[in-house]
Formats: sequence, C-alpha cells, structure tokens
Amino acid sequence: MNIMNLLTALPGAVAQGLIWGIMAIGVYITYKLLDLADLTVDGTMCTGGAVCIMMMLKGYPVWMALAVAFLVGMLAGFVTGFLHTFMGIPAILAGILSQLGLYSINLRIMDNKANQAINVDKYHLLVSLRYIKNVPIYQNTILIVAVIIVVLIAVLYWFFGTEIGSAIRATGSNPNMSRAQGINTDVTKILGLMISNGIVAFASGLYAQYQGFADINAGRGAIVIGLAAVIISQVLFGKIQSNFAFKLAFVAFGGVIYYLVLQVVLWLG
Repeated sequence: MNIMNLLTALPGAVAQGLIWGIMAIGVYITYKLLDLADLTVDGTMCTGGAVCIMMMLKGYPVWMALAVAFLVGMLAGFVTGFLHTFMGIPAILAGILSQLGLYSINLRIMDNKANQAINVDKYHLLVSLRYIKNVPIYQNTILIVAVIIVVLIAVLYWFFGTEIGSAIRATGSNPNMSRAQGINTDVTKILGLMISNGIVAFASGLYAQYQGFADINAGRGAIVIGLAAVIISQVLFGKIQSNFAFKLAFVAFGGVIYYLVLQVVLWLG
C-alpha cells in the first residue's frame, strides 16, 4: 500500500464526490422535503448523461446540452408524479415503473448503444477527469463544480422561500394540514419530483462529461449513493442548528465524504 497512490487519487475523489453531491441534493428534495422514496433517480442518473453526451456529439454547446438534460429529467419526474398522484400508484412503485421505462428510452437516446464516448480533445467539456491537475484554475473541475453547487444552493434557497416552494415543504411536512390550507398537494408533489429529477439529470450530464462517456448502467445504485450522502450529512451535521442553505451544503459535502471514504477503502483493499 503506497500512500502516494492514495494522495494522488484524492483530488479525483473530491471532484466525483461533488458531482454526486449535486445528485444527492436532488434526492434530498424528495426524501426529506416531500417525504417520498423516489426510485426514478436510478433512471434519470443515466438519462441526463445520455442526453448531454449525444447532444454534444451532434455539435450542440455544453450549456445547451446540460439545460436539455435538466428539462428531460424534469419530464421524467413529471411522469413519476403523474403515476403517483393522478393514477394512485404508490410512490415507490411509480418510481420503479419510470425507472424501467427509462432504460429503453436511454438506449434509444444513445442510438441503441450501451455506451457513447466523447473525446475531451475534440469537444469542449465543462468538467473532465483530465481537468483535475495541471490546468488553469478557472478550468479545474473541483472549482467549477463547487461554484455550480453554490449557485444551485442559492437558487433553491430562494425558490423554497417563495410561496410555491413553501407549499412544497408544507406538503412533505404535513399533507393533511396543507390540503386544509388550500394547497393542491398533488401539484406540489409533482413539482417537487420534477425539480428533484431535473437536478439529478443535470448532475448526470456533468458526471458523463467527467468520465468521458455515457453508459446505460450509469444510474445503477444511484439512489443508494444519494441516500448515503443525505444520511452522512444528518449524522455528522444533524445537530448543527442551520438554515436550509447550509443543510443543502452539508448534503453535497456528504457526497464528498462518501467518495473519500470509498477511496480509502479501495486503497486499503
């Protein structure tokens, strides 16, 4: 066991953990705010990357590819929300149905191929494994993803302070009282699921760029990693009295801790 091998791998683990931290924020919205166990994320964690990579391969700029990935993720969340609220299907089963349907859709998006690669030397990627060391500071993947997380937290902090955002939080806290106050809980659940899966798909687009490819199995076990990051943040920082923005930051940091621990375990093994 060479300690230098571990130290060399740590920056990559931090970058990967930050990207999965964005995904964990999406999971946090459904798991903690809406009190729903949404398994759609195992599908959207692949969909976002597939959409992003395929659009970039066809010549679209990276910002447009990520924006479309976010919108497609929101559409997947809408389907799950519709199945759950209007069709009366339990949230877990609705997520499973959407996840299974997305497998075929993801294959179609990637031209019926299980894997689609993108060359960092030929395409302008926002983040990449190659952008960890020996690159200008403005191009460093860790810095870019950290800035994205700060902006995302600021937007979510503002949104969940608005009337509709507060209605979503109230729905997860006490749906019966929310309905008594005139809140359409079906609509707020759907909106929450759309935001959550949009964020997950956005993280997937970043992760596919970071790896250099989109893979049909990229989302397998994603919900486990997302929930692990949420639980880690609660265990380590749960007793800290903080506002909503800091809670989201702790969740993202939970993703970093997860990958750092994973890297140490792999090094010891």
